[in-house]
Amino acid sequence: MKRPLQNRVLATGEIVAHPARGRFMGNRGILHDDHQRLGRARWKHKAWIICVLKWKDWHRKVMSPRAYTELFFLDEAVALAAGHRPCAMCRWGAYNSYRDAAGLTGRAAEMDARLHRERAIPRRFEQRRHEARAETLPDAAILFDGVPKLVWGDAVLPVRPDGYGAAERRPRGSVTLLTPPISVKALREGYAPVIALS
Repeated sequence: MKRPLQNRVLATGEIVAHPARGRFMGNRGILHDDHQRLGRARWKHKAWIICVLKWKDWHRKVMSPRAYTELFFLDEAVALAAGHRPCAMCRWGAYNSYRDAAGLTGRAAEMDARLHRERAIPRRFEQRRHEARAETLPDAAILFDGVPKLVWGDAVLPVRPDGYGAAERRPRGSVTLLTPPISVKALREGYAPVIALS
């Protein structure tokens, strides 16, 4: 069996090798070398996008030399938590829905700059995390309680690379939030991400 490539993005922003298939693909630039190995960098530009797996008749060999690194996500909630946003080309409708729900105007580059301030710690290639009240979080936001957990109604579900664990009671009080605040606003205002709950 072929060894999995290091191209699976977790809600914590980490990029790991895992055999499970994702429902979405993403892009942060060229992160791999000619031998399909990642270097230290975890992004090369600020346009972190969430793409569909199939688009028109396009075909790509994953992690080809000198081409962007294809990244994969369990689902859109995980991709949003990791700091990505819908692609304006292959997901035009989702892009506009996200932008409208988040109350954003202007060019995509301005959205990406704001998202980058909320999701990343420059020069350390680490995820920026936020504090929030658990009671105020909308469905599909992901908090961190030792492990990432998807907020879903009165419950939270542990997030694994291959799916969600058994429901636990939603906590109360202050929690660490993985999903950037602008994406939390989009979720709160009606953006409906695709979630792998079945």
